[in-house]
Amino acid sequence: MRSCLSAAEMASALEASVHDPASALGVVDIGSNSVRLVVYRGQERTPQPILNEKATCGLGRGLGESGVLNPEGKVQARAAVVRFARLARAMGVERLDLVATAAVRDAWDGAAFVAELEQATSLPVSLLSGEEEARMAALGVLCGLPEANGMVADLGGGSLELVMVHEGDFGPYTTMPLGVLRLSEAADNERARAVEIIDEHLIGLPWLDQCRGRALYAVGGAWRTLARVCIEQMTYPLHVLDNFSLSCDDALRLIDLISRLSRKSLESIEGISRKRLPTLSMAAVLLERLLQEARPDRLVFSVYGMREGRYFRTLTPEVQRQDPVISSCEALARAAGRFPCQGRELMAWMAPLFLGETPEEARLRLATCLIGDVFWSEHPDYRAEQAFHRVLKMPFMGLSHTDRARLALAVRHRYTSDPGDDWVSRAERLLDDRARLQVRTIGHALRLGYTLSGGAPGLIGRTALTAQDGALTVHLPPDDPLYQPDALGKRLDRLARGLGLTPQVAFLPPPGPRS
Repeated sequence: MRSCLSAAEMASALEASVHDPASALGVVDIGSNSVRLVVYRGQERTPQPILNEKATCGLGRGLGESGVLNPEGKVQARAAVVRFARLARAMGVERLDLVATAAVRDAWDGAAFVAELEQATSLPVSLLSGEEEARMAALGVLCGLPEANGMVADLGGGSLELVMVHEGDFGPYTTMPLGVLRLSEAADNERARAVEIIDEHLIGLPWLDQCRGRALYAVGGAWRTLARVCIEQMTYPLHVLDNFSLSCDDALRLIDLISRLSRKSLESIEGISRKRLPTLSMAAVLLERLLQEARPDRLVFSVYGMREGRYFRTLTPEVQRQDPVISSCEALARAAGRFPCQGRELMAWMAPLFLGETPEEARLRLATCLIGDVFWSEHPDYRAEQAFHRVLKMPFMGLSHTDRARLALAVRHRYTSDPGDDWVSRAERLLDDRARLQVRTIGHALRLGYTLSGGAPGLIGRTALTAQDGALTVHLPPDDPLYQPDALGKRLDRLARGLGLTPQVAFLPPPGPRS
């Protein structure tokens, strides 16, 4: 069996994954505040959206008082759904899921509106129950964080869903009419009244204390906006929303601070949608009360929710069990690397330098080895910085911000030893001394490994690397012109110096006679 695809085969596989319509899944999310179309490419472990478009319709505006869908919102939502269905067909998407949530579920004219949409699009519309909506949101979080342990809280325009997750499974759940639109209208945007309404639903929830000492995973656009404000107020070094995490106490302090900001101050924050600002205070007070009552150990913001849950559910069990980070790195290596098979060879070759690493450290080292060559086509003068910034901001699933910084810095060290810009300093501030040494060692070992092998598969395994008796030794086959000790030069010196060892080259014993 061949271990590698040819360059032509890799290009053909990538082309098929991009353009094969049968491998694309589209989801139209008909929510209380907006209607959104997302089209995901392929059937890979990590959902890759090739289209993400939203129409703000306010379908659930006024629902709490009238009991019916907003008439103007119905017109806008119908037009958006019809357009999205036509767009998906034009793209060749064979499977398009139309999914309606809280507003349509709770309105007495919701069933009639579903029938209207089905007639207009000739497609079925799934009207999710509260339990289904909660579990789909939780499945989206588990898609990105298989080890998620705590409570998933999905905040929409019309409802708030809470569900416990542990070891990939669901626990107790509930759905509450506490979406930001509904809460804002019911409380007339007054904080004291909002707290009363929230507490009517939260206080006495029998399993809320199960979140203590675990994590609260915040899902939904309103809370993503709140995360952006938190990042700005903290002057946090990494502007990535997914897996942005705070201790419960820090989160409560920040939310209290944000509640005092003026509208003008909020509008000045980059990336904040003005359409989100009218309900931001309600989103903040709701999260504040949830944190105060549930008392999790940490608050984690997730950019993945119900739509990703729908995608994840379509994958085979074998694909679902894959590590999202390693799967993404392998896909990236196949698509852009020169010799994608060498990543695991390099992982094994440099292992003697990392004898005390933890399983999580080994996972990140493997991820670095897999993508250590995918930026080969960048201009040499900018290769290190391009690689660093792309990895730092790439939509990897399953990475904490610390892990993201480690991966980006290790890839950067693979290409350069220069100090770098302010972004490099920001990423390094997320790491402790041990982590900074590890990422530097990984990067320099990769650079040395590519010097030895040229990136060609099968060559690095004929050499060995050892660190013992105060020396870092590269062991080479004897009498093979492919391996020249003089070519190692500064790269071996740099790796050894970083480890406090003396660089040296030795020759392996010649192979014995075959029996």
